[in-house]
Amino acid sequence: MLGLIVQILISWLLLWLFFKKGLLILGITPTKGRFYELTFGILIAVVCCTLYHLSFVTFIDNKWILNNEFNSQKLLDSSWWTLNSVLYEELIFRGALLYILIKKFGELTACVISAISFGVYHWFTSGALGNPLQMIIIFFMTGIWGAMFAIAFAKTKSLYLPIGLHFGWNFISTVIFSQGPLGKQLLLISGEYKLSGALSTLVFIFQVLSVPALTFWYLRMTAKKQNTSFDTETLPAKANTISDAGH
Repeated sequence: MLGLIVQILISWLLLWLFFKKGLLILGITPTKGRFYELTFGILIAVVCCTLYHLSFVTFIDNKWILNNEFNSQKLLDSSWWTLNSVLYEELIFRGALLYILIKKFGELTACVISAISFGVYHWFTSGALGNPLQMIIIFFMTGIWGAMFAIAFAKTKSLYLPIGLHFGWNFISTVIFSQGPLGKQLLLISGEYKLSGALSTLVFIFQVLSVPALTFWYLRMTAKKQNTSFDTETLPAKANTISDAGH
C-alpha cells in the first residue's frame, strides 16, 4: 500500500511539473464507458486464461485438484496482492510516464518504448537474466502484452481497460490455477505442468496472442465511437488521438 501511495504522489508531481495537471488526466474518473472497458478487459482475460490453463488437463493425462487448505482469507489476501501488483505495474508503465511520452513523442513511439520497458522489466522480476533463451521468450511475451496495455491506454485515454486486462489474467493464473509467485492457491495440477510438440507451440501462441487479438478487435470496433482527448478542455474537439492534437 505504501508503494502505491508513493507512486501516486510521484505521478501527480510529474504531471504537475510537465503540464500543470493532476491525476484526472490519466482517465481515472469513473464513468459508464470506463466501467464497460474494465469489465470487458477482465472478462476476456479471464476466459482466455481459463482456456489456456485447462489445456494442460484437456490434452494430457492431468487433472486439477481443489486445494483444501485454501480459504476465504487466503482468497482475500491473494486477490489484494494481485490487484496491488497490477496497479503498481500499471502506474509505472501506463500511467504518468506513458502519458508524458505520448505527449512528447506521439502514440507509436511512446507505446513501443513502454512495451520494450515492460519486457525488460520482466527479465528482472522473473529471474531470467543470464538465460538468453528464457530472456527472449519472456521479452516476446511481455513485450506484446506491454504493447497491448499501452495501446489500450492510449486509445481509451484511461487506465481502466489495461487494468482490467492485466488483473483478469493475473488473478486467474495466480490465484485460481496457482501459477505464480504466491505458490499453492485454489487449484493444484496432479501431473507435470508441461505440453510437448506442436500442441505446446499452439498453446503458447494462444497464451501470447489471444487476449491482444481480442483487445485490438475491441479497440477497432469502438474507435468510431471514440472522440475524446486526454485534455478535452484545451485540445481541439476534432482530435481523436494525442498525436492528432499535434503532440
